[in-house]
Amino acid sequence: MQLLITHGSTARTRVWQFQRWQLALLALALVTLLMAASGAIYHFIFLKAAREGWPVVSALVRLVVRDEIAQRDRFMRENLDAMAQKVGEIQAKMVKLEAIGERVSGLAGMKPDDVKPLERRSPASGSGGKGGPFVAADFGTQQPGLEELQGRVADLDMAVDFNTDLFTYYDARLQESRLTALLVPSAAPVDGPIGSGFGFRVDPINGRSALHTGLDFPAEIGTPILAAAGGMVVTKEWHAGYGHVLEIDHGNGLVTRYAHCSSIDVELGALVKRGQQVAKVGNSGRSTGSHLHFEVLLEGSPQDPARFLGAAALGRAEFAARLGRR
Repeated sequence: MQLLITHGSTARTRVWQFQRWQLALLALALVTLLMAASGAIYHFIFLKAAREGWPVVSALVRLVVRDEIAQRDRFMRENLDAMAQKVGEIQAKMVKLEAIGERVSGLAGMKPDDVKPLERRSPASGSGGKGGPFVAADFGTQQPGLEELQGRVADLDMAVDFNTDLFTYYDARLQESRLTALLVPSAAPVDGPIGSGFGFRVDPINGRSALHTGLDFPAEIGTPILAAAGGMVVTKEWHAGYGHVLEIDHGNGLVTRYAHCSSIDVELGALVKRGQQVAKVGNSGRSTGSHLHFEVLLEGSPQDPARFLGAAALGRAEFAARLGRR
């Protein structure tokens, strides 16, 4: 491509020659320059005119960008509506979660009012006791703004954190109750009927009235004896009256005693679990036949084991009869 430039009839003509790539580069530079100029004019003139309200230019700018602003507003509103709907769904789930928490608190032996969240206070907040789980109010028909939604999300986040801590606390209390139950001697040490119960009876050896301080479980020699609860072995010895005797300390002053054993299967100081085999039935010591003599002592004082074993070990009729005799 050639470009001829002349200033008159007698002037010398200048000839410029351009290659295709030079023309393409020139066109690209021209387009870039026009785009930069238009951008500068838009940002520095039209936007300033729109903000400051210039008479003619501002109206022209509003006309040009009206559709863009409307589309952006519509997009933001749709997103806010979707977010509001999601927040509402989370609020409904929180209400259900709090209802479940009330039921779980009952299982843990607590009342919902026993645990109240700490409230973040501002310097202007009033004094006095306040508490209770946070439940955000419904939005209703009014469309929420972005700041309101952010506040509701923050409140929900606090409620979730509190309920998480609350359920962790309930779990700890339930585990505590479970551990306490495992340390109470409520499991029958031998699977079988009861021979002689707690209370006064005619002594089978000398025929005189005497206090029987435990329960007798008649059983064959070698029958497994199980720990009535978890604890630590504190006594493993021979006793003239009890024969081979084993004692397990369950804490809180509770001790169980297993007497007349043929053998003891655990060592002194061992930790045993509820239902673990600890000995075998025998006929050692002051005994007229093979059986287990089982005692429960509270602070060293003999207690009726039927109060701990309950109907599961004795049978409902026999347990009710023993309760009536006390």
